[in-house]
Amino acid sequence: MNFLNKMIGFLGRKNYKVDKNLAMYDIILLLYSKFFSLLRGFILKITLKESKGLIFLGKRSKISFRNKISMGKTITIGDNVEINGLSKHGIKIGDNVSILKNTIIECTGVIRHLGESLVIGNNVGIAQNCFIQVRGKVDIGNNVIFGPNVSIFSENHIFKNPNLPVNAQGESRKGVKIGNGVWIGTRAVILDGVTVGENSIIAAGSIVNKDVMPYSIIGGVPARLIKMRN
Repeated sequence: MNFLNKMIGFLGRKNYKVDKNLAMYDIILLLYSKFFSLLRGFILKITLKESKGLIFLGKRSKISFRNKISMGKTITIGDNVEINGLSKHGIKIGDNVSILKNTIIECTGVIRHLGESLVIGNNVGIAQNCFIQVRGKVDIGNNVIFGPNVSIFSENHIFKNPNLPVNAQGESRKGVKIGNGVWIGTRAVILDGVTVGENSIIAAGSIVNKDVMPYSIIGGVPARLIKMRN
């Protein structure tokens, strides 16, 4: 147990302690799984634009346009994750970031108009089944938590002319910025042009179409202020 805690600390989680109820058999199974994830991560590592540390890569994950992706120290990517790095300025991922299974990060939908860029800070946890659409720039700060099934959209269709099809009127790309210390609840949706202030909380199932003040708790469809944390 002490060895496992020391190893986790060495990987960058200084104050992380595993549960004392974890049995030795469970630890062996976890280490066995991590070993093969590490082997897959090593193959990914040598094909990236930049990698500063270990990568644990799950099964059946698809990472494309790797020459446009930079990763920091201790990155965990779960099973069936898809990351498409094709964009003008690529993807930059910080230290101690986890992207869990079935998450999709899509930088470009059509090659006539490449997406801008994605920046993910340090100590960010992205849970299962999330979707991050990178058309305008998406900037995610440090110590951010994504619940399962969170979606981010950084593009909006123009529809001012009712006599033209929407797909003939172009798009706007304002981008999305998420500040440090934000917690985004499960199934929340953040739309293009939104800035989420630091240390705020977005309730589960919310649709966020306006800026969020720092230290606020918001929720609803569309999301509104519930109360201030401070």
